[in-house]
Amino acid sequence: MSERVITAIENHVATVTLNRAKKRNAVDMDMFAALIDAAESLAHNNSVRAVVLHGDGDHFCAGIDISVFAGGGSVARLTERMQPREGSAANIYQSVATLWQDLPVPVIAALKGATFGAGFQIAMGADVRIAGQDLQISIMEIKWGIIPDMGITATVPGVIPQDKARLLAYTGRVLSAVEAHEFGLVTELADNPVAAALALATDISEKSPDAVRAIKRLTGEAWQQDPAGLLRREAELQMAVMAGENMAEAVQAVREGRAPKFNDPGS
Repeated sequence: MSERVITAIENHVATVTLNRAKKRNAVDMDMFAALIDAAESLAHNNSVRAVVLHGDGDHFCAGIDISVFAGGGSVARLTERMQPREGSAANIYQSVATLWQDLPVPVIAALKGATFGAGFQIAMGADVRIAGQDLQISIMEIKWGIIPDMGITATVPGVIPQDKARLLAYTGRVLSAVEAHEFGLVTELADNPVAAALALATDISEKSPDAVRAIKRLTGEAWQQDPAGLLRREAELQMAVMAGENMAEAVQAVREGRAPKFNDPGS
């Protein structure tokens, strides 16, 4: 099995690559663990001044691998994973997004191709998002009858208005690069988003690291509103949704290629 995430550091810039191109960089449990390890390692490396986050191949990340929810006893394992990690307000699923937000240095996400569900939420943890013209981005979780619960309440506020976030979450609409830029999800468009992200990271790395870190902390604190409480609420709501029959029906309908038949709440 290849490394799920590859980290390289050169001239104070760390490049973090989601390394599962054959699966469009879909996140399985090994990648969850690898992303957390990568972010936590960088958090303790004072030589790093900026981070570039991107996916190998043609896509950033097509979402969660269905294997995450497969196998006997998965409900018990899921419940355990929904609990906050030791020393953190975020659980395993949320940490792959919030840890980039928590890093003391700027994180630039280079987005291309499919950036769905988990990929969307990981990208939202970055300070800046640079997208290629081939970007397709969607919150997507509604397709599976669940809610976005990977730190979105702690990352999206301050990026786009509430009505736009609700529209995307309610519908699972897939946005093009231009539409994502118009929505405010994407900071800039570039023909080569990885090269553009590396150029920006290099520019930042040449500024005072003390000032850059202070700017990230200052702007982060200005937009945060009880992130720990928001993350707990995310997990609580998701567990309630996943315990119902409608989530199972949504998944089954997708697998069978048919329209789902949902029950009304309380029926």
